[in-house]
Amino acid sequence: MIYGVIMAGGKGERFWPLSREAHPKQLLAITSERTMLQETIDRVVDFIPLPRIKIVTGQSLRDKILSTIDYLGEDNLITEPFGKSTCMTIGLAAAHLYREDREAIMVVLSCDHDIRPEEALIELLKVGCRVASDQDYLITIGITPTRAETGYGYIEQAERYDRFGGVSIHKINKFTEKPDRIVAQQYYYDRKHLWNSGMFIWSAKAILDAIHKFQPEMAKLLDDYSEAIGTDKELDARVHCYQHCQKISIDVAILENAENVLVIKGDLMWDDIGSWRALERLNIMNSDNNVLHGNVEALDTYETTIYNDSDGIITTLGVSDLIIVRSGDIVMVTHKTRSDDISKLLEKLREDERREKYT
Repeated sequence: MIYGVIMAGGKGERFWPLSREAHPKQLLAITSERTMLQETIDRVVDFIPLPRIKIVTGQSLRDKILSTIDYLGEDNLITEPFGKSTCMTIGLAAAHLYREDREAIMVVLSCDHDIRPEEALIELLKVGCRVASDQDYLITIGITPTRAETGYGYIEQAERYDRFGGVSIHKINKFTEKPDRIVAQQYYYDRKHLWNSGMFIWSAKAILDAIHKFQPEMAKLLDDYSEAIGTDKELDARVHCYQHCQKISIDVAILENAENVLVIKGDLMWDDIGSWRALERLNIMNSDNNVLHGNVEALDTYETTIYNDSDGIITTLGVSDLIIVRSGDIVMVTHKTRSDDISKLLEKLREDERREKYT
């Protein structure tokens, strides 16, 4: 059967101060009136029934998610004691699903994407599930770039593997981490490169086999953990697994090394809602190229994003290229070019016990 695995961990630090440790980005309504996690569930629930959707998230967010999204139950959640990047997240989910269903097909999604049209995504996922059901391929969804983006990883397509209707599947030459501006422009124009969306399709068996081949130490930990699933030793075994595993992404650990990797080309409107800069692409700008939310008065202000979710007002005069956010008892102001460095600001706050509560 087909299962959805939604990765919903992380702190969403680049969306601070709206995103906080106790209420991170995945539980915020950023692109609509629904939370990012709700949007992700709703995107696939007509394709994958809710009982077969698993959300992998931090143990500290378990109660918050269950109270925020009342149609979820404990069986929908797989919790991590702490974050160890995506290889361990996916390995944990695969261990659970393989124990439950030896023929489980995993559709792995992130909870912080904006994807349109959703019907087109489902068609890609159906094709991927068809291929993954027949052979032990590791399949990723690649997005046709719409700009020279330096904030995403890229996939270089090789020869075509197959075609189903209007959906092309290619073998892969290589993965590339976030490029500089010049390289990103080359990738945009050569039409051979796709954005690495972080959406994957494979059987639980195929990804566990790949972990055994390329990450044997992690595989041994997962094997030991699998034996404890469903027993009174499960939670302790999970903590032990996370304490001793390497922190490494699925791309670096597996996909950049494996030969049985395919990419499905997706001509979708896709965006990774990773930072405040994403709001410029998701919202209508005014005549001064500003994105304004909440009670704001911006005079002679240009190319600026202002987000106010508090009762007071934010006023600006004669500024440009800023991101200004007021959330609760915090005001954050940064130049746009530094918005990806917000985590450095949070590190500074955590050094002071009196200010740590603001993170």
